[in-house]
Amino acid sequence: MANYELEQLQQTDTLYQAKYQEIKSVEKRKTAQYFGEGVTFFLLIVAGAVFVFRAVRRELKISEQQQNFMIAITHELKTPISVAMLNLETMQKRKLDEQQQQRLLQNTLEETNRMNALCNNMLLSSQIEAGGYRLTMEETNISELVIKCVHDFENRYPQQNIKMDITPDIFTDGDRLLLQMLVNNLVDNAIKYSQRELPISVLLSEKNNQIFLRVKDEGKGIAEEERTRIFTKFYRIGNAATKAAKGTGLGLYLSKKIAAQHNANITVTDNTPSGSIFTVVLNSSVEKS
Repeated sequence: MANYELEQLQQTDTLYQAKYQEIKSVEKRKTAQYFGEGVTFFLLIVAGAVFVFRAVRRELKISEQQQNFMIAITHELKTPISVAMLNLETMQKRKLDEQQQQRLLQNTLEETNRMNALCNNMLLSSQIEAGGYRLTMEETNISELVIKCVHDFENRYPQQNIKMDITPDIFTDGDRLLLQMLVNNLVDNAIKYSQRELPISVLLSEKNNQIFLRVKDEGKGIAEEERTRIFTKFYRIGNAATKAAKGTGLGLYLSKKIAAQHNANITVTDNTPSGSIFTVVLNSSVEKS
């Protein structure tokens, strides 16, 4: 259009130079305008493509996590059921002495407790996400609660070396069921990722109206880049699709949720010489019994 208008100019026109400069100015302004609009639309298209790519990648990741979760949960449920059935059938078909019967019954009880804990984790996870769980805040002797949880694990895993260093009569305001599940999940996680001959330490102390719950293991530890992701739902270190793997990726996710609902903080650091330390910092009760 600028070239067309320039061709229409008459050089004999006294205003030729002024009209020429005006056409060139309009051409320059329009060129800048079209270039700016093109760049803007291009950036919008790129931003949209990035958004769509991230959304699709996120959905694929969630789908993969859910698939891995179904594989893990199937394995986690089938194992205790199979063990319990085998033990009961053995007791039914064979005449065993009292010691053998007690050993099979104890093993069956451990597997049913494991399945019960797994079901509780799944139900609680669904209730918390749906907003259907109501906290029952009450003053709780967390020292007694932690000791009871550790004793339960000692009964379930008699070969596991679990050490305790619990300051007595520490109280906090919280939901007793959720706090118990928080402790259970941390101890269970330490047992899963530690060898039986290596000790696990559970420590509870209080300082400046803050309660420090620490669960230490001497396993392989957790890489720095994994530490923020282990609290994500369904996330598990390594190949979560492996059938031999234990866990469902809900334990630490729920621990993080429970800590947040109690205005607490949960972190993971390296243990020396190897392993991990999970630390939960809670607020202590103002009034103590």
